[in-house]
Amino acid sequence: MPRKMLRLTRNALLPSVSALLLAACAALPGTPEPSGERTCAPCPSCPPCPAAAPTPAPGAPAAPAPPAAAAAQASDWSAIEGWQRDELSAAWPALRASCATLVRQAPWKAACEEAVRLGGAPDGATVRRFFESRFTPWQLVNPDGSANGLVTGYYEPLIRGSRTRSTRSPWPIHGVPQDMLTIELADVYPELKSLRLRGRLVGNKVLPYWNRQQLAERQVPAPVLLWADDPIELFFLQVQGSGRVQLPDGGLVRIGYADQNGHPYQSIGRWLVAQGELTLDKASMEGIKRWAQDNPQRLQELLNANPSYVFFREMPASGGGPVGALGVPLSEGRSIAVDPRFVPLGAPVFLATTQPLSERPLERLVMAQDTGGAIKGAVRADFFWGFGADAGREAGKMRQQGRMWVLLPKGMKPPMPR
Repeated sequence: MPRKMLRLTRNALLPSVSALLLAACAALPGTPEPSGERTCAPCPSCPPCPAAAPTPAPGAPAAPAPPAAAAAQASDWSAIEGWQRDELSAAWPALRASCATLVRQAPWKAACEEAVRLGGAPDGATVRRFFESRFTPWQLVNPDGSANGLVTGYYEPLIRGSRTRSTRSPWPIHGVPQDMLTIELADVYPELKSLRLRGRLVGNKVLPYWNRQQLAERQVPAPVLLWADDPIELFFLQVQGSGRVQLPDGGLVRIGYADQNGHPYQSIGRWLVAQGELTLDKASMEGIKRWAQDNPQRLQELLNANPSYVFFREMPASGGGPVGALGVPLSEGRSIAVDPRFVPLGAPVFLATTQPLSERPLERLVMAQDTGGAIKGAVRADFFWGFGADAGREAGKMRQQGRMWVLLPKGMKPPMPR
């Protein structure tokens, strides 16, 4: 059966859609689709939750909630931490990649056309003049007015696999199932225009699509793109959303996010902590891999703790980074994933944070070229470290505080999410 996308009218809304909402809505990708599930690892030193507000006495009027701060506040170049220290020309190729898409949008047209005229390798002083003459910095803030937010890292993993199934490569890397429905609710509920539901048709009912455990227990009408050697490496490739598979002959195949089964992501690290198998400080990517190697009989139980499942598509071979949500290749160390409700995709952002597990500054101009299922809020970024094991080690350690300034063409106002 071919894949179907349903646009429901109010008269055709099936009662079973409510079941899909309960099962899937919490983690459904918005528009554009995120590149992966990328969700933070457990935090060893998270701040305590704020105390609950006191309950007003019976009959007393409730105190009005303080107004939320605007997510982007006008700033100036002197206020940007590290602006004068960064080698801005290193971000120029990433900017030109963004402009390949942004030039078609009126607010960006003039700036992007000038970027083309300046060529592929202007010096740092020229790049600085370009931004300071063409753009206005806006500092991103949280609803309470604070400016610090969470900065995590991600990367493009390399795993081993094969075009054919074997005892060495028994784990399927699936494409999108032919029987999975993508249901658009915007025609019925405009406020849900950024959400999609995934389901399957049983008789005249739409039910939630299979979760990870159910997918492992049945034959699913989904193409197998490749076969992976290691299930944990494949799991983390799903979390990152894209990667490369090294074949036995040394060839590389790039795969990218195609779709997701609609079930919410659950951290297997948190599951191991809840089971008493790992302490919070050991529930890192490397700690999880070691536990899986030591407990092969519980491997499927571990994987099933996350009901979400990512489906892939094979991507054209290229020497650049993986393609992000903007539709352009990501640049190592100069691309980030953001929440597009607050930061326009493609926009330059100045990020002021620190290196993983240190106080050493990491202050640089980056481009907002990707999204992620866990990247929510104005002051929130996922920093792209690049390809391979070294990038993976840095990404796995990164959970820093940081500040962000989005740079918008003069005259352009920042998004105003409701």
